[in-house]
Amino acid sequence: MKKFNTAGPCIAGRHYMADITRQLKEIYAMIAEGCYFTICRARQYGKTTMLAALAKELSEKYCVISLDFQKFSQDCFADERSFCRAFAQEICEEADRLPLHVIQEDALQILDALKEDDGLNLHSLFQGLRQFCEQSIRQVVLIADEADSASNNQVFLDFLAQLRSCYLDRELKNRASFQSVILAGLYDVRNVKRKIRLDEEHKVNSPWNIAADFETDMSLSKDGIFGMLLDYESDYHTGMDVYQMSALLYDYTSGYPVLVSRLCRLMDEKISRMEPYLSKKEAWTPAGFQDAVRLLLAEKNPLFDSMTGKLSEYPQLEEMLRSLLFSGKSIVYNPDDEAADMALMFGFVKVSGGHLVTSNRIFETRLYNRFLAESEMQSSVIYKTALQDKNQFLENGRLNMEKVLERFVEVFDELYGSEGEKFYEEDGRRFFLLFLRPVINGTGNYYIESRTRNLERTDVIVDYRGEQFIIELKIWRGSAYHEKGERQLAEYLSHYHLKKGYLLSFNFNKNKTAGVKRVQIGEKMLVEAVV
Repeated sequence: MKKFNTAGPCIAGRHYMADITRQLKEIYAMIAEGCYFTICRARQYGKTTMLAALAKELSEKYCVISLDFQKFSQDCFADERSFCRAFAQEICEEADRLPLHVIQEDALQILDALKEDDGLNLHSLFQGLRQFCEQSIRQVVLIADEADSASNNQVFLDFLAQLRSCYLDRELKNRASFQSVILAGLYDVRNVKRKIRLDEEHKVNSPWNIAADFETDMSLSKDGIFGMLLDYESDYHTGMDVYQMSALLYDYTSGYPVLVSRLCRLMDEKISRMEPYLSKKEAWTPAGFQDAVRLLLAEKNPLFDSMTGKLSEYPQLEEMLRSLLFSGKSIVYNPDDEAADMALMFGFVKVSGGHLVTSNRIFETRLYNRFLAESEMQSSVIYKTALQDKNQFLENGRLNMEKVLERFVEVFDELYGSEGEKFYEEDGRRFFLLFLRPVINGTGNYYIESRTRNLERTDVIVDYRGEQFIIELKIWRGSAYHEKGERQLAEYLSHYHLKKGYLLSFNFNKNKTAGVKRVQIGEKMLVEAVV
């Protein structure tokens, strides 16, 4: 029986997979045009799965040579001769696997001669590769995965320069060359300066500047997730609402492939064996999904470990993400801003309307949890107070959000009531989440609604045992502005099909009246807290 895969490439027939036909068609068209290009996407974004499917698709028409630079040891990059011999050896092994109707004996002999050449260098290597392309029955497509793992070496930059020459000679001199070259990895080898060791002098600009732009969206669409779940449902007949479940998966992951598969696998293999579910039918429900999100956010896995490593390695990246999450300030995307460029490259953020936003709810909440955990050491009083009082907020297993706000008002005014508005702009949101986190930790989840996130207004969405709470955080800007906010929240509740919402205002006027009250707006009940 098939499974949801989160380790290594997905294989049709063994794993549940979303349909990637659209992506394959777009890439195939670039190859038909003779493009040389890079596929640079974040870790575990389905690059290897895509390349394997692409190679299979291309094999009907092209001679496809697929390499993986992770197979090359560090010794292979010791000097030009070592690299050339390793490359020739690898390409020969790949060519030997091809059927005879794809590659003829004369072409194989050319590659064998390269492998046996004791004086092989980049010049003679590419002479042989040009001859190989000329003798090949079919046009040759070279695919190299994990190319960025090699980009820390000068010899690899020289190799890219030779690839560029192949492309230019093909275009300008009509010489035989690869039909297409695809280099895949996390870092874009067109600009590898962040992969070059700081203690050595190297070129900072990749000589492979002939690469075409690769704009194919490799994230999974709602329709793609829907089709994958239909495949699963045909095997297990859980009775799930496939449309609802595919929408939830997309809303929380924005189609990040490994996150989609991981949540599905948790529901399939763990949630279905946990209380109170104990069946696949009960696991594939909104409640089961929320528990899968909770398990995912709490686990250690290679993707989150990579995120933590990158934040530790690049302090400016961590500072930028912290500002994006807590200050509420909009950050315009600037390709010359190194921190923004890294955040985009690592998949932590995406560009929406020219501004940076976190790429998905899972990443955002994981980042919030990381930064809040650091704040616990600096602001232990508010965290410990919430942790101590946690039981008073629970009634028969249900969360009483009104009591949460009442206690937060008391604690906040006691600790920070004398602070000015500038304090909130930097810390208000952080302190409410710091108070909320121990209350729901281990049972509920929270995320920030991206559509309302700004300096003056933020909506926190809390899911707790199947119940949803909308808490709007805002700065007090006067009665007229407050009344407008009440109407906005009432309308917003309709979107979530809720009759009750919560409004937390940070008011730094000396004559304010702190506390909690209820306000009826049409059919909606608002619990309003002022600190």
